[in-house]
Amino acid sequence: MNRSYEAVYIFDSVLEEAAVTEKLDRFHALIPQVEGAEFALDHWGKRTLAYPIAGKETGYYVIAKFDAAPAQLPEFERALKLDEGLIRHLIVMNEGAQMAPTPSAKDGEDDE
Repeated sequence: MNRSYEAVYIFDSVLEEAAVTEKLDRFHALIPQVEGAEFALDHWGKRTLAYPIAGKETGYYVIAKFDAAPAQLPEFERALKLDEGLIRHLIVMNEGAQMAPTPSAKDGEDDE
């Protein structure tokens, strides 16, 4: 059963956009896509980091949304950890925006 995930990647800012795209293609090739599965990339570009990471002040941010089976993630994360051009990454399960149930008045009681 596939689940929806969101990932944030921070690449070294010295990489060109073409190199970042090539790395993303290589990473996401590890996750077979099924017909009708969601896959989206959003390149945020170069941004200043909140704090220095490995001596770097800026990074190239990319947000990805994809569907994958949970069993496929360990190999995917291993590839991310081994890539030297990737400064940081975070993968979270996207459970969708769910509204909290609102407390309703009990039947027969009036709010006066």
